[in-house]
Amino acid sequence: MNGMLITLLKIFIAAAFVDNIILARYIGLCPYIGMSSNVANSIGMGMAVTFVMVLSSCVTWFLWNYIFLPLRLEYLRIMVFILVIAVLVQLVEILLKKNIPNLYRAMGIYLPLITTNCAILAVAFFGVDYGYTLLQVVFYSISVALGFTVALVLLAGIRERLRFSRVPDFYQGYPIVFISTALLAIAFLGFKGLVK
Repeated sequence: MNGMLITLLKIFIAAAFVDNIILARYIGLCPYIGMSSNVANSIGMGMAVTFVMVLSSCVTWFLWNYIFLPLRLEYLRIMVFILVIAVLVQLVEILLKKNIPNLYRAMGIYLPLITTNCAILAVAFFGVDYGYTLLQVVFYSISVALGFTVALVLLAGIRERLRFSRVPDFYQGYPIVFISTALLAIAFLGFKGLVK
C-alpha cells in the first residue's frame, strides 16, 4: 500500500512540476498563450483541459489495452485518439454553452482548439507508452492538467500585473509574454532532481 502511494506521489510531483507539460516539455503552448490574458478565463480553460485530458486518457487507455494491443491495431492510435479527443471537446462545448455561457463566449476559438491541443494527445500517448495502470493513468492525467492550470494561472496573474507596469514599447505584447514564460520555466527548473 505504501509503495503504491509513493509511486502515485512521484507521478504527481513529476507530472505537475518537474516535467510540467508547458514549462518543461513546451507542449500545448497555443492555449497557454491565448487564454492567459486574465485569471478567470485561465481557470476556466484549465478546468476544460482537465476534463478532456482525464477522460481522453481513460478512454484511450481502455482502447489501447483491450482493442489495439490484442488485435494488433497499434498503427491506428493517432487517428482514433484524436477522434476521441474531438468527441470529448464537443461534449465540453455543449456543457459550457448550456451551463456557463459567459465562459463559453470568453473562450471563443480556444475552446474548439482544445481538440488540437497537443498536450492532451501527448498525455494520452504517455499514458500508454509508460505502461501505467488505469489508476496511474488517471492520476498522471490529473497531475499534468494541474500543472498545465498552474502554469496558465501564473502567467495570467503576471499579465494582469503587467497591464499596470511600464513596459518599453518594443517589449509590449507577445515579447513580454514569452520573456515571462521563460522566467517561469527557469523558476520551475528548481524542481529538477526532486523525483528520480
